[in-house]
Amino acid sequence: MKRIVFLTCIGSLALALTAWGAQKNKGGHGSARGGGTRSAHVVSPRSGGGHSFARVNRAPRSSQLSATRAKTHAVERRTVTRNRAALGHERNVAQTTTGRTTRADAARARSSRVATREARTGERNRAALNRERNLTRANAQRTNRVQATQAQNARVASATRNAARRNLAVNRQRNLTLARNVLNNRAGNVRVTNNWRGARFNDQRYAAFRNYNRTWHDRGWWRDHHSHIVFVLGGWWYWNTGYWYPAWGYDPYAWYPYDGPIYTGYANLTPDQVVVNAQVALRDQGYYAGAVDGAMGPQTRAALAAFQSDNGLAVTSAVDQPTLQTLGVA
Repeated sequence: MKRIVFLTCIGSLALALTAWGAQKNKGGHGSARGGGTRSAHVVSPRSGGGHSFARVNRAPRSSQLSATRAKTHAVERRTVTRNRAALGHERNVAQTTTGRTTRADAARARSSRVATREARTGERNRAALNRERNLTRANAQRTNRVQATQAQNARVASATRNAARRNLAVNRQRNLTLARNVLNNRAGNVRVTNNWRGARFNDQRYAAFRNYNRTWHDRGWWRDHHSHIVFVLGGWWYWNTGYWYPAWGYDPYAWYPYDGPIYTGYANLTPDQVVVNAQVALRDQGYYAGAVDGAMGPQTRAALAAFQSDNGLAVTSAVDQPTLQTLGVA
């Protein structure tokens, strides 16, 4: 751009100088009169001392002026042409430079955007990788803790079972000793009852014991008269109005270690299950130390008698309704 301005100034100065020279030549020289040209007279010596004059014709000034003007115009045109060419070149260079700059800026912008996207993608990938690593580490730690807890629980459970096994024999012996002591201490005051005909059984709650008698019938008769008949405790039992009774004669070879009623309010609860419930309750209250087997043996009946005596009940030495209610299993 500076070159264009410089060339423009040079051209303008040349035009001004040309115009100024043309005006000066026009004012200093007059035109020939009569349309002729001024001629110069030259005096040349003649032979014999005379003088001779030779006429010299000068070129017309207008032709010189025209030639000068033509040259000036040619110079001006060449100058303008060069200026225009230089201006176009500068413009092309400027446009090319601008285009290159714009493309370079666009390329840099694209590169910056791509780099930004790649950086964000890298950050997201690193964050996701860190999350996965943290989750894996946390799961591993949780698994280790769970395994350690399970192992500790297994050790504790094993130690507890071993201690229980060791204590079981000792406790069983102590309970048996206690049971024998209870039976021995109560032998003088509490006797196992096998007869329920006394006055203390006149209460309606003991009517099943007071009215109980051993009646014999064959299997067909028992089936015709009772719908609930089961085989437990070595013999056959039938259910009637809340009590299980031995079904004498149902099987001639049946054996009954306990010959008497067993109370239960529901026929779906068999006699041995009722006895098991009573044995567990008596054991929990310190009256029974034998096996929980559902059999009405001497130790179970002695524990029932002791419990009934201590709680002011009629001593039936059997599983009756008041006893089960007092034990809390009825």
